[in-house]
Amino acid sequence: MVRSGKLFQVRKTRPERKNWIAAILLARMCPMNHMKEIGWIGTGIMGASMARRLLQTGHRLMVYSRTRAKAGELLREGAVWCDSPREVARRSECVFSIVGYPSDVEEVVLGEEGTLAGARDRIDAGEEAPVLVDMTTSRPTLAREIAELATRQGIAALDAPVSGGDVGAREGTLAIMVGGERAAFDRVSPLFAVLGKNIRWMGPAGAGQHTKAINQTLIASTMIGTVEGLLYAERAGLDLKEVIGVVGSGAAASWSVNNLGMRIASGDMAPGFMIRHFVKDLGIALEEARRLGIALPGLALANQFYQAALAEGLAEEGTQALYRVFQRLNSPPGESRPR
Repeated sequence: MVRSGKLFQVRKTRPERKNWIAAILLARMCPMNHMKEIGWIGTGIMGASMARRLLQTGHRLMVYSRTRAKAGELLREGAVWCDSPREVARRSECVFSIVGYPSDVEEVVLGEEGTLAGARDRIDAGEEAPVLVDMTTSRPTLAREIAELATRQGIAALDAPVSGGDVGAREGTLAIMVGGERAAFDRVSPLFAVLGKNIRWMGPAGAGQHTKAINQTLIASTMIGTVEGLLYAERAGLDLKEVIGVVGSGAAASWSVNNLGMRIASGDMAPGFMIRHFVKDLGIALEEARRLGIALPGLALANQFYQAALAEGLAEEGTQALYRVFQRLNSPPGESRPR
């Protein structure tokens, strides 16, 4: 552990020592922000890794998750459990949330025991209001509603969805697209820097969510190309990893090809990002496209293929499991279909 700049020797197992050294290096690379009491709500695949990075840089972390067991590792590493989002906000200078669906965001932020109520409690106690940062991929209209309600009460709220998957969350290399007041963004930026590498203020409330909808629109069509190309390679008898090694360095290169394509080649369909959450994101993008009066047929087609993945029972698999849908689509009659 690190105290007063001195390194105290503690016996560790080899994996523990590796994590311990990584935490020390991270803390040295990321000087502590003036915000010391940080709240975190949501400890799923992405959230737990992101929260851990803040914990490793020396911040006191207040944590809430609907399933306490999912926060178990963070609690063992020093995070403090809170019984509600409201308590998290009451005890924090900045509160991050990353949950599943817009309905979850509404409950976490706007509910009776939500972060907005906790922020008001903090103001009533004579303390500075926390900045509320929602990193869930959600509706731009909801982000604007939250920001407007918060602003009227003297509270800043940012929408800051991310891209980069489970690897980006662990390594702190996420892209973070932020909407809301510029002053609030500047205040939280040192914390964003712990979580990501490409951090952009995109404009007023909702701009972060619009940018994420664009991101998911691009990924949706790219994933169709990725799985079709790899299915072609499979049927042509080529080594998928060798194919990716070549096309992944040329004009066809993309994050999806080089990362999710390699998982497909290894038969790894474990989620970095679940299909059921991606379908939610595509629905949001289509809803916004209708509201804006634009036709996005490629996005609509990709959504249909991912709906087929849900029907095939692949909701909990990673987005790369779309490959299974295309394998089955191309299975000759009577041939055993891949699972």
